[in-house]
Order: sequence, then structure tokens, then C-alpha cells
Amino acid sequence: MQYFRHIALISMASALLLANPYESKEEEIASVIATGQKASSALLGELGGHLKSELEKGGPLGAAKFCSQSAFELTQSIAAKQGKGVDIKRVSLKNRNIANAALKDEAVVLESLEKLHAQGVMLPEYLLKQVDADTYKFYKPMLINKEVCLKCHGTLTDPALKAEIHSSYPHDKATGYKMGDLRGTIVVTIKK
Repeated sequence: MQYFRHIALISMASALLLANPYESKEEEIASVIATGQKASSALLGELGGHLKSELEKGGPLGAAKFCSQSAFELTQSIAAKQGKGVDIKRVSLKNRNIANAALKDEAVVLESLEKLHAQGVMLPEYLLKQVDADTYKFYKPMLINKEVCLKCHGTLTDPALKAEIHSSYPHDKATGYKMGDLRGTIVVTIKK
């Protein structure tokens, strides 16, 4: 009888270890943070590189056309490269593309970040939220930190650019920003 009890305990322990490949909660969180940082950096690098290239070739109008035609697909492509169980997106309370509207739980995080930012609090590099036993959301705040961002997200003065943005995004809410404003966040959803 004792033998069978030991076998049962060993089987249960093995099942638990196989269910959670991490040795500890700290290792799990460290792995999730590393995944979130890698994915958000990949998106920022790719998107930033393409925008810089488009700005050099066609100015703000070229960058706006790139965003309307390719930014969402580029984000999806970056997400696909991150591996199984990882999704990435950009969200904002003042979204330009309706696909980038924040979900309810994401809006709560963005509203909290907005309040902190308005009070002069330096925002963290990232936030991590455990959604359920198997899912985390990694939030990377995005600030307006380059003057060139204001060409499309500040006060629009160029009539051609204004017309392009209105044509591509008739429900655009992503203007009126100033340097240092919180533009939104990258959200990396990670399922174990």
C-alpha cells in the first residue's frame, strides 16, 4: 500500500512539474517579462524603421500612407514571429485605427497611466498584469518623444496630410498631442 502511495505522489508531482515548465513563480514572471520586452522592442524597431524610411522618401504624407496601408499588418507579422501564445498590438484611448481601440481592461490601465502622467509621475518602463492562471498582459507605454511624431499626431496644419488622414481614418481621435504626452501602449498578451 505504501508503495502505491509513493507512486501516486510521484505521478502527481510529475504532472504538476510538466504543467508548469518554470521552477518558480519568479522564473515564470521573469520569462513573461523577457517575452514582453522582446516583442515590444521588435514592434517598435520594425515600425520605427519603416516610418523613418517613409518620412525620408515621402515626408509626413508618405508616413501617413504607410501607416494606413501597412502598420496593422506589420504588427500582425511581428506577432506571428513571436511564437505560439504571444500576441501583440498597439492600443490607445485616442486611437486612429479602430483596430487599435483599447479593450475595457486595457482602457483601465491606460486611464491609470494618464492620471499618473498628468500628475508628473515618471511612467514605468512596463507594467505586467496577470489576467488569469495562464495569461499575462505586458504593457509598454508609448510617449510622444520625437517632434516628427507631432506632424501626424499634433495639430494638423498640412491640408494634404489632414485630408489623407481623414480619408483613411474618418473616426480619427489621435491628434492634438504635445511632446511628452502618452500616446498609448503596446500590449503583449502572453499565454503559458
